[in-house]
Amino acid sequence: MATGKVRVAVNGYGVIGKRIADAVVVQEDMELVGVIDVVSDWRIKVATEKRYPVFAATSDAQTAMRAAGINVAGTLEEVLGHVDVVADATPKKIAAANLEKYRAAGVKSIFQGGEKHSLTGHSFVAQANYETALGRETTRVVSCNTTSIVRTLGALKSAGLLKKARGVLVRRATDPWESDHSGVMNTVVPESHIPSHQGPDAQTVLPDLDVVTIALVASHTTSHLHAWTVELTRSATRQEILDAFSAAPRIAFLRMSEGIVALNTTLELMADLGRPRGDMWEVGLWEDNLAVSGNELFYNYQVYNQAIVVPETIDAIRALTGIEKDGMKSIAKTDAALGLVREFVC
Repeated sequence: MATGKVRVAVNGYGVIGKRIADAVVVQEDMELVGVIDVVSDWRIKVATEKRYPVFAATSDAQTAMRAAGINVAGTLEEVLGHVDVVADATPKKIAAANLEKYRAAGVKSIFQGGEKHSLTGHSFVAQANYETALGRETTRVVSCNTTSIVRTLGALKSAGLLKKARGVLVRRATDPWESDHSGVMNTVVPESHIPSHQGPDAQTVLPDLDVVTIALVASHTTSHLHAWTVELTRSATRQEILDAFSAAPRIAFLRMSEGIVALNTTLELMADLGRPRGDMWEVGLWEDNLAVSGNELFYNYQVYNQAIVVPETIDAIRALTGIEKDGMKSIAKTDAALGLVREFVC
């Protein structure tokens, strides 16, 4: 590494990939070598406006990109010869097929939660299992909802307070930019299986977690809402619970008393704070409706699905490449560079 930085490529410049690319750029120990995609429309043209080197995933894509006036730096195979790690944010099934390409090139790889745990044999949330990813060839950053589960239940577990947890997830119907395609309208649809996949997925990171999740799909696109009932290991005070959440990274408090009463108000707050794309990387946990009754805990939080996995992906880059051995130090570096906070407004 001539620059002394980890060289990163982002394969898939969509909802998650473009955010990962932006996050890589602001890290002092990383260099964005390029972004890779197959599209030749406005999405990839934004990357060229940002002066990100653009590579084509296929020869057909390269032809189409050049026909659209895009300056193509090369192909996927060519960029693999110049990077240490690829953050793969391509659609489901495509990502799995890419793994062998990365292996053949001797490049480390990070996949997103749409892929199965079996693809990499390792699932990642920085605060929970950073050390187990050190030096690995590949890992999978779990989905947005699973990330939030591990962050919050992991905080209670670390404090010695978690016995078992049961959660209801009200999921957004589709990503905002796809809301003109298809989706749920004027209804709420229960998922067909209990538990929903998020609970078992969290157990790929914390195997001894006693968790069951139930999911519903609602007719909105903004973000997800979680409602949790937790059995504690003992009776606890409300302050003890708040202290446990405060001690964990990437959890920030929301307060209805300050007018933050719904998913849309939080997103308005992020925009007013000048967050890139209005992103919320933290779990937004409502402090003032959190309730404790003996050894039972009840709370709600919001998951901004387009952004929450981005800091985890940055930490995964450090873990796989070994440029930072301490998970909490990596989290601190990532959070400082991106601007994560404990309190949105003071």
